[in-house]
Amino acid sequence: MRISARNVLKGTVKQITVGAVNDEVVIDLGNGVEVVSVITKKSADSLGLAAGKTAYAIVKASNVMVGVD
Repeated sequence: MRISARNVLKGTVKQITVGAVNDEVVIDLGNGVEVVSVITKKSADSLGLAAGKTAYAIVKASNVMVGVD
């Protein structure tokens, strides 16, 4: 994965709260630190996000995006 964002935080998906349109994704970074992002249900599905999978919280400006290998 190559991206221009400088703040890439690798972690493990801890929890996904499924909504009608958007899903809330909690990524555990370790040492009790978590990042929470709200992304579209379509994005969560296309990334194959699931609890226990490795994912990246990608911070660019005031947004947090989620990426996977």
